[in-house]
Amino acid sequence: MSRILIIEDEAVIRKALKRFLTRHDHQVDEADSIECIHAFDQYDLIISDLRLPGKPGTEIMQLAPHVPIIIMTSYASVSSAVTAMKMGATDYIAKPFDHDELLLIINKVLGGETSDHHPGTRSQQSVSSPRIKNIIGKSHAMQDVFKRIEKVAPTDATVLIIGESGTGKELVARALHQNSGRANAPFVAFNCAAAPEQTLENDLFGQHPQVGLIEQAAGGVLFLDEIGELPIAAQARLLRILQQNQPTTDKNHDVRILAATQQDMRHLVQNHQFRSDLYFRLRVVEIQLPPLCEREDDVIELAVYLLQSILSQLNRPPINFTREALLAIRRYRWPGNVRELANTIERAVILCEGKTITPDLLAIDHRVHSQPGGAIDVNEKLSLEEYFRVFVLENQGKMTETELAQALGISRKTLWERRQRFGLPRKTTHKNTK
Repeated sequence: MSRILIIEDEAVIRKALKRFLTRHDHQVDEADSIECIHAFDQYDLIISDLRLPGKPGTEIMQLAPHVPIIIMTSYASVSSAVTAMKMGATDYIAKPFDHDELLLIINKVLGGETSDHHPGTRSQQSVSSPRIKNIIGKSHAMQDVFKRIEKVAPTDATVLIIGESGTGKELVARALHQNSGRANAPFVAFNCAAAPEQTLENDLFGQHPQVGLIEQAAGGVLFLDEIGELPIAAQARLLRILQQNQPTTDKNHDVRILAATQQDMRHLVQNHQFRSDLYFRLRVVEIQLPPLCEREDDVIELAVYLLQSILSQLNRPPINFTREALLAIRRYRWPGNVRELANTIERAVILCEGKTITPDLLAIDHRVHSQPGGAIDVNEKLSLEEYFRVFVLENQGKMTETELAQALGISRKTLWERRQRFGLPRKTTHKNTK
C-alpha cells in the first residue's frame, strides 16, 4: 500500500481525491498548504496544486527532493508544466482532469517508470507471488486466485478452473503444475472441444498401438480444457480413472487431472449433459477467474507486460504507449479478456511505424460492450468540472450562494468565477409586485 500526500487548498477537490485514491488501496493524507507538513520523506508520492496559499507547490521539490511529485494546475499551459518539470516535478496534470488519467499517472510514477527524476522513488512490484510466473495481477480478485493456487498446488487434488474465454485458465493450470511436486513431470493439455468426437476417446485413453494422452502424462498433469464438451461415454471412462487412479491398462499411471470450462457446469448437470458424479470429482477445489472488466487495477500493468513480451517475440525495438492509448485501454471493457488485449497490442505493434502506440493503432471500438448505463458516482467517475456542474445544478435551488461555496470548500468569489467559466450563471427569481 502506497502512502500519498495531497496538498490542495480547495476542500472539495482534496476530499474527492482522497476518497478516490483510498478506494484504490492507497493510504492518503491531506493538507491545504505546504506549511502544514513537516516530514515529506515519509510519503511514496506527493500530489500538489501549483498555486497554494503561502508557499507555491513548486517549493515541495526543494523540501522533498527524493519523493516523486505530481503537480496539479488549473492553468493548462505548456509554460507552467515545463517550469514545474524543470524544477523537479515527476509529472503534471491539468484541471479539470479525468480520474482515470490521474490514476494512470500515479501507477506510472509508483511503478518506477520516471525514477530518473528522483533517485528515491520506490519501484512498486506486482504483489503476486514470485513463484507464479506469467500471471499478472494485483487486484483483489487476482490475489484470491494466487492464494488458492499456492494452497492447492502442492497437493494432488483435482481442480476445476472456471472463467470466460481468454481469462487465462491454462496459465493457472500450468502454475498449479509448476508449483507442485510434479513440476519435472509432463504437463499435457487437451482441448475437449477441438477433437472430433469419433477420435476423442482414442486420443485420451489410447488404443493399441496408440498411446493415449493419459499415459503420456504419467506422473504429471493432464489438463482438460473445455471439459463441458466431453461426450457422455468419455465422461464415464474418465470417472473410472479418477476413482481407480489408473487407465484401462495393466500398469498403474499416477496422473493429476486439472479441468477448465467457461460453461455453467451445474446447468449442464441439471440438463443431463454432464455426469453429476464426475462433476463433483472434478471440483474438489474450484478456482474462479474474474473477467478483465473486473480487474481495472490490472489492465495497465497487463498491457505493459504484454507489450514487452510481444516486442521480444517479434524482435522489435522498444515501443511505448502514449498516455491517450493507455487511457483508451483502461476505459474499454475487453469482452475478449486478456486474449483480446494481447491480440490488440500485437496488431498495434505490427502496424506501428514510430516509437509510440497511439489510440488509432489500437483501433478500439468503444461502442462494443461499453460501460453499462446507470447512476454515476460523481466522486469517482466525473472530472472536477463535471463534479462542480452536477453539484451546483442539483443544489442551487435549495442552497444560497454562501451555502454552496461552503459545501464546495471555496469562496463566494471563486464560485462566481466558476459559474462564469462553466456557463452556469445564477438564476434570479423575480417576485410579482402589486
